[in-house]
Amino acid sequence: MIAGNLAFDDLQRVLVQQRALTDAAEAHGTLVGALCSMSCSLDDWMAEILPEGRADRAGAASLRAIFDSTCGSLGDGNLAFEPLLPADDAPIGERTAALGEWCQGFLYGLGTGCVPDPAGMQTEAAEVLRDLTEISQVDVDLAEDDETNEEAYAELVEFVRVGVQLIYAHLTPLRELPSPGPRESLH
Repeated sequence: MIAGNLAFDDLQRVLVQQRALTDAAEAHGTLVGALCSMSCSLDDWMAEILPEGRADRAGAASLRAIFDSTCGSLGDGNLAFEPLLPADDAPIGERTAALGEWCQGFLYGLGTGCVPDPAGMQTEAAEVLRDLTEISQVDVDLAEDDETNEEAYAELVEFVRVGVQLIYAHLTPLRELPSPGPRESLH
């Protein structure tokens, strides 16, 4: 499995080189949301995040490694999934903004798949989706000290990590239904 910080930096580098439509956090969130709600391929993901839907050879290899690692961590049943976010030594404001972007990407990716109306979902998964929508607007609380902001950030990341795995498990039956046919890119 690819280490989170290395994968984030690698994904960001590849996206910049490929003149992507998004940054690493949002791109990874889009991938995870799509994987939760449909049978998503590497080509599907690249069509969503890259202007021409494809990457050069080296870029495609890096994207394949991140794609495979993400698929493996979501599907392994050991709660190994981690959202790709900036390293812990990045400023808290940067990490918090990336977490919000990751959640925006996740919600977008989820909407491209088999979930006709995520707001209409029942159970704990619906609550998680509502919370992810709120987290997509997260910001650092300037009235709080650094330690309090760090703790709040860590709690949100853990909530996202576990919540996404809950949604992935909840939507497994829908992902296993036959596909209605080719889907169009929303970009």
